Amino acid sequence: MSITINGSGTLTGVSVGGLPDGSVDADTLATDAVTTVKIADDAVTDSKENLSGTAKAWVTIDGVGTGDLRIKHFNVSSITDNGTGKYGVSFTNSFSDTGYCVVTGGYNTVGGDGSWNTVGNGTTSAYPAALSTGAVQIISFSSSGNQQDQQAVFVAVFGD
Repeated sequence: MSITINGSGTLTGVSVGGLPDGSVDADTLATDAVTTVKIADDAVTDSKENLSGTAKAWVTIDGVGTGDLRIKHFNVSSITDNGTGKYGVSFTNSFSDTGYCVVTGGYNTVGGDGSWNTVGNGTTSAYPAALSTGAVQIISFSSSGNQQDQQAVFVAVFGD
């Protein structure tokens, strides 16, 4: 005997376990719907913060703006302007340790000057001086090596 669900949501053809035909309907299915609480272990995809291989935090920073410097972001609670070319990125949900990977980029169109970014705090660029579980410090430079504000700074962070 085949099992079918008709247009009203009634399941028919169920006989295993002693269920008579028509005893399982849409209301019963909705009441007993499977939730993530009922599924064991890692059978359910984690939230975005826990997906393996994805950025756990990212932000596009308005490097020459004032106020909230976040243009677009995920898991970034705030940006602090720490002076010319220096930005502090604070995470909404902290990382478990400072072994995370920071990828930066950006652009600056002032006089056609190229620019680059690095992780650092302005005093020392030695790892991990500019990293904490709750924040990272980014410094932006002109092509001549001087700290400068950039029109946009991009930061992506990977880790646990």
